[in-house]
Amino acid sequence: MTSPSPAGLLAGLHKAATALTAAMDRIPDGGERAPSALPGWSRGHLLAHITGICNALARQVEYGRRGETVELYDGGVDGRNRAIDLAAGHSLQQHRDDVDEAMQRALTAFDALDGEEWQTHIAFRDGVIFDAGLALWRELVIHTSDLDTGAGPETWSREFCSNLFDFLAARIPADKRLVLQPMALPPLALGAGGSTVVVSGMVTDIAAWLAGRTPSLDSLRATAAGDGTDLPGLLPWPSAIPDPK
Repeated sequence: MTSPSPAGLLAGLHKAATALTAAMDRIPDGGERAPSALPGWSRGHLLAHITGICNALARQVEYGRRGETVELYDGGVDGRNRAIDLAAGHSLQQHRDDVDEAMQRALTAFDALDGEEWQTHIAFRDGVIFDAGLALWRELVIHTSDLDTGAGPETWSREFCSNLFDFLAARIPADKRLVLQPMALPPLALGAGGSTVVVSGMVTDIAAWLAGRTPSLDSLRATAAGDGTDLPGLLPWPSAIPDPK
């Protein structure tokens, strides 16, 4: 698995932003109150979250370029959740305006980077700005599908799925070893446990399942020792917000 170049990542971010804007444009009047694909969240909750994460990752870049670090969200998890709950009831047009402003802030921040600045240390995951760019890519692409306006995981690119496999390897339980067999692509092993499960299907379906989303092409099949079996349980999505000590 390889990460995109900074130029490739920027192209992916702009493409993802365009797709998200198109998905928002497909939401009918009042549709912001309808459920999203995320349990317990309306589209309004999801749009409020997208606004928040775009602004949060933008400021990681802005502070990082000044040689400063700042936590991802003011107030940590509680601050994030309060902001989502407060904004969830906004009108559809307000959500569109907020998301567009936050996305443009983030894209502007990443577009301004020179080659070396991508490796600037930031507080987010105790990583570098490039990590924040990959995170924004994941957030925009996956949450576009979560809006449930017709663009599901089947639209995810092969490159995006490959990087998602890399990031979500942390979800594999310690006792498991998954051999992913995406159709027409080389197999890939994740995890180092003693119990091996082979998961085959379209690459987007495998990526969607690893991301905790519903595969849209109904192609997944799991086997163990040659026999059909259930898909294994996965660990929680890796959190970007440290637990309070």
